[in-house]
Amino acid sequence: MIRNGHHATSDGRDEAVGSEPSGSLRSPEKRKRVVRLWCDGCYDMVHYGHSNQLRQAKAMGDYLIVGVHTDAEISKHKGPPVFTQEERYKMVRAIKWVDEMVEGAPYVTTLETLDKYNCDFCVHGDDITLTVDGKDTYEEVKREGRYRECKRTQGVSTTDLVGRMLLMTKAHHSNMDNPDYQQHTDNFGKGPKGHSPWTGVSQFLQTSQKIIQFASGKEPLPGDTIIYVAGAFDLFHIGHVDFLEMVFKQAERPYVIVGLHFDQEVNRYKGKNYPIMNIHERTLSVLACRYVSEVVIGAPYAVGKDLLDHFKVDLVCHGKTDVIPDKDKSDPYAEPKKRGIFRTIDSANNLTTDDIVKRIIENRLQFEARNQKKEAKEMAVIEAMKRREQQEQSEDAAQVALQ
Repeated sequence: MIRNGHHATSDGRDEAVGSEPSGSLRSPEKRKRVVRLWCDGCYDMVHYGHSNQLRQAKAMGDYLIVGVHTDAEISKHKGPPVFTQEERYKMVRAIKWVDEMVEGAPYVTTLETLDKYNCDFCVHGDDITLTVDGKDTYEEVKREGRYRECKRTQGVSTTDLVGRMLLMTKAHHSNMDNPDYQQHTDNFGKGPKGHSPWTGVSQFLQTSQKIIQFASGKEPLPGDTIIYVAGAFDLFHIGHVDFLEMVFKQAERPYVIVGLHFDQEVNRYKGKNYPIMNIHERTLSVLACRYVSEVVIGAPYAVGKDLLDHFKVDLVCHGKTDVIPDKDKSDPYAEPKKRGIFRTIDSANNLTTDDIVKRIIENRLQFEARNQKKEAKEMAVIEAMKRREQQEQSEDAAQVALQ
């Protein structure tokens, strides 16, 4: 059970719970004014790695503005995105550490952009982002000292997630040595001159510290309406966001609890190679959503008396998707229906995890080419950096010899 929290503070300000407090951890000088931060990116196939970057960025200041590139800009510099710009805009808005979202942000970050939105500096991960002609998109702001870095989240990348979707086995989470998976990593994450440290596949290792960083939640307050929803929430996507937003709107003061099923349970009712993300990854993905107050890790499939009584649930919601019977063929929502607290929610979004997988499979070759092109540019930069470093070392040695 992981509390997430989403309540107004005593001064009426909506608190993005999960971010570090903006007062107690900062010096008195910093507390005198609001530190405004800028992040930007494609945010395609948004995952908990993106959320973790924004969480770290928010911890560096007070007000986080996130710029999202258009489909045209991404296609020009990287290749076509998986999700449309409207889908990507909505996904970023749903991340709880984001205070403001800017549509159609320029691909190259300039001082003009930072000044336009009154931002002190921009924050990016410790990888490199390149334009179509191989230039660092943050070169200008780095040169002017208005750039900060945060750690890239190990164990998750779009490359890796695409590979799991294409590898149609049940054990893909632990299948890193599988020859088919290795072939995928070669196709998606290996350029002609070797692996880039920024585009590739690595293993995700969950820690209690990571969960605490994402959660840091609160108990429900008197007068809150406690709403329970359950499911896989696999590859957390815009369909989930629209559903949870509608659930959030069911009450004036909602406290939304999401029950996540264990991987084995999800595979029982979904089959194939589902879930794409394991229970630990799905936990972080859901915790990053601003509409969620608490997460139950490994929730029972049947929403029974004990669960409803324990959490004092006022309302149980389910989407328009079919309800799969429990192992004994019973209705998993029989108890909330009996109590008259079950409600079907129509989010007006029919997107499913299956639909996302189909998008990837249909465009497999296109995504392979995109990643190989991206990594080739990164390797060229790495080689140039090595040559520059060697040249500087030679010049230093020559200077010492002259002394």
